[in-house]
Amino acid sequence: MASSDSKPVAIIGASGALGFGLAVRLARTGVPIEIGSRDAGRAGETAERAREQVPDGSFAGHDNAGAAAAAEVVILSVPFRSQAETLGNLKETLRPGQLLIDATVPLAAAVGGRATRMLGVWQGSAAQQALEMAPDGVRVVSALHTVSAASLSDLEHTLDQDVLVCGDKRDDKREAAALIERIEGLRCVDCGRLEMARTTEALTALLIAVNARYKVHAGVSLSGLPEKLWE
Repeated sequence: MASSDSKPVAIIGASGALGFGLAVRLARTGVPIEIGSRDAGRAGETAERAREQVPDGSFAGHDNAGAAAAAEVVILSVPFRSQAETLGNLKETLRPGQLLIDATVPLAAAVGGRATRMLGVWQGSAAQQALEMAPDGVRVVSALHTVSAASLSDLEHTLDQDVLVCGDKRDDKREAAALIERIEGLRCVDCGRLEMARTTEALTALLIAVNARYKVHAGVSLSGLPEKLWE
């Protein structure tokens, strides 16, 4: 396990599959996890469930505002139908300088459609909507859309895939990548400005279709890249 002096990370939506997988994987590297949920009791239950998988991990359950207030890095891992409401409720809690890593995907399933189809978002992408809704000074990065939640949650599963990261500032993307790459087997790739999230988010729908056809939990791996990506 990594050094215990790691700074805490808040995961909003950690009771969901992707958020929970991130919580246990990061906790296993020594990152204290502040679990957020609309219901603090449910967050506490999720923290206990995570502790069963990672007994020496540090987990604390809060309502969403409590979790966001307890960390400088916040991972937003909620269904698209909950993104706007969640960010609206956090408007008085999120603060300038925080890094918000948005993993939201506007799948049509949010409104009863197919999970292999995307919804149109006025701002261009869920990440751009997050930027518009977050208070001024909150740094927004888009990532984690192509990582299998099932693979993350299974700590026995060996990961070997790329995470596509979008954001308007290189330093913000570098900070997000440094956190995500603590998880063994994940490599972060800089995919450009935040507006590129409309493309990376859509890859989730593509992978859902591929996974359904082949009964697997496929990810994305890019070839031909240099050995060092974040110099």
